[in-house]
Amino acid sequence: MRALLVQHDHVTASGPVGDRLRERGFEIDEIMVVTEENFENPNVDFEFPDVTGYDLVVPMGAPWGAWDDGCIGNWLTPELEWVRSTIEADIPVLGICFGGQLIARALGGTVARGAKSEIGWTAIHSDDTSLVSNGPWFQFHYDQWTMPEGAVEIARNPVAPQAFTYGRSLAVQFHPELNTAILEGWLDQGGINEVIESGQDPEIMLAQTRAEEGVAGERTAALVDAFLDRVAKLG
Repeated sequence: MRALLVQHDHVTASGPVGDRLRERGFEIDEIMVVTEENFENPNVDFEFPDVTGYDLVVPMGAPWGAWDDGCIGNWLTPELEWVRSTIEADIPVLGICFGGQLIARALGGTVARGAKSEIGWTAIHSDDTSLVSNGPWFQFHYDQWTMPEGAVEIARNPVAPQAFTYGRSLAVQFHPELNTAILEGWLDQGGINEVIESGQDPEIMLAQTRAEEGVAGERTAALVDAFLDRVAKLG
């Protein structure tokens, strides 16, 4: 089986999500939309590939908003259409944070700045903990989606919706791919200021992530397995 992972920036790797897909026998191709040299001017042109021949597509997170056509519209608008057509072609999509917001917007929901950000390890409330556990999951977002018609919400918390299914696809607001190396990259790319501005200590957040990494990886593996077997039906 083949999976296509969409990396929107140079610091958001696939982490334990990619690891588990490989363990499940997937051959993985990765594409990067905004390279490091374009990070400060991200409104680049990008041609999304033909998904024929892929069994799974995984759009990852991004430091920009899935609503921000003015900042990244040159590639956001084509990606929304690309995600919609992928789902319509009955190819499963696992959308992570920004990627989950892409699914929501592509299918007719909305994405907008939320009333409150979420940064750090956070518990959620799931209707189906065998698919999406209550966590804690790592969060780093300012936005939230509204549900597209036909989607089934399966998790939320008091701040924002956290997960929904649509056919063979799954959108999650949190970051199951997060490990210490990825968080260090985010902090180095300006995230340290966002953590401090949220009233938190980035060094303690890193220490917590190092301590959480092993069990968090097990949660991620269970999430990927349940998604593949029960939602995407690629078991």
